[in-house]
Amino acid sequence: KSKLKIIPLGGLGQIGKNMTVLEYDGHLLIIDAGLMFPENEMLGIDIVIPDMSYVLERKDQVLGIVVTHGHEDHIGALPYLLGQLKVPVYATRLTQGLIEIKLRENHVNNVETHLITPGDVLTLGPFRTEFFHVNHSIPDGVGLAIETEVGLIMHSGDFKFDSTPVDG
Repeated sequence: KSKLKIIPLGGLGQIGKNMTVLEYDGHLLIIDAGLMFPENEMLGIDIVIPDMSYVLERKDQVLGIVVTHGHEDHIGALPYLLGQLKVPVYATRLTQGLIEIKLRENHVNNVETHLITPGDVLTLGPFRTEFFHVNHSIPDGVGLAIETEVGLIMHSGDFKFDSTPVDG
């Protein structure tokens, strides 16, 4: 029986570089691809991105990238990843617009993007993903409920408790 691997390439125990890879039955699904701003002792460094070598070594197995929201720590590394990897990107309307601007600024063209909304269900290979609304300091954030043969993965993205959210 195949094993499900959940591989955080960044974003755990730190603020920034959010990027998680799900690997199951020879298929990879990427959640977010963010950057981190340098710490004070990182002189001469403008940005820090996750080590993407694991993904790039398996680029033929990547089904797509799902983005939870439009903050830099979740989309900032997309130009570097999509410059080397041709896969579709799935995001909400605001997030998609921010991604398109970022890709244009970095001269990354011909990226296939797909609009998703809370309540949508997306099936990519063995991953069936349902999107749900989350409140955050930026509108249009989603969490993910990802079903596989071996279980359900809940990925909240970033969220905040807000009793009076501006977007419902």
